[in-house]
Amino acid sequence: MQNLSNQDSRRFGAVNWMGLYTLAQRETLRFLAVWTQTLLAPLVTAGLFLLIFNIAIGPGRPDVMGVPFLTFLAPGIMMMTVIQNAFANTSSSMVIAKVQGNIVDTLMPPLSPLEILLGYLAGGVVRGVLIALVVAAAFALVLGLLPQNPLVAVVFVIMGGAFMGALGLLAGIFANKFDQMAAITNFIVTPLAFLSGTFYSVEALPPLLNRLSHVNPVFYLIDGLRYGMIGVSDSSPLLGLAVCGAATVLICGLIWQMLRTGYRLKA
Repeated sequence: MQNLSNQDSRRFGAVNWMGLYTLAQRETLRFLAVWTQTLLAPLVTAGLFLLIFNIAIGPGRPDVMGVPFLTFLAPGIMMMTVIQNAFANTSSSMVIAKVQGNIVDTLMPPLSPLEILLGYLAGGVVRGVLIALVVAAAFALVLGLLPQNPLVAVVFVIMGGAFMGALGLLAGIFANKFDQMAAITNFIVTPLAFLSGTFYSVEALPPLLNRLSHVNPVFYLIDGLRYGMIGVSDSSPLLGLAVCGAATVLICGLIWQMLRTGYRLKA
């Protein structure tokens, strides 16, 4: 939907920085207001994953790619937590606004489709980064795990938040009801997260599944963060950045078109 304001005579210049900041702030404060659910709960979930795998497999599990199994597992769990929450942040915000009928409060102000897109993405990225920091601090205390390539780790965390935040916004625009959103989460997002090398090296997969894993952007996100945290990976981090960057740009382009035309946003 074209915003109802006249885009050709905007009083804010090429970019409405105030409006963009306000939308990004709203999306950030929305999850910070319930931080026990949005920040503390993911930390508990990540800890439970480590505990369960440690109990189920035991200390006798051989090393994976030359590192202890729990050390190998930790970055995958961290990225899985980041992407699930980035997706939840943007998708829930859009779906709730549509169901409650207040999506007009976002569409009416003098914000361009790109500004709306970036405002929503900001909330997903910030939530993902904060969760990564919390989980990384816990892993440092419990496992003594410190990033070997901190810059690479930060880049992939931000990329993960952006990619899944964009995917969540796309799903939120498409879904008109909560059950549609649940179906997208259960049948698309969860398989992408679990079948992407979170709990194993894809080199252990049969050839066909191995090739399929390499077309999954989430695999590159997990693999890239694993390289940043422990210095080992199944593929090149540069290739991962290229694949994830291209996928994010493609999804953002589709969202921009949806926002511009009002696809599934018009009453």
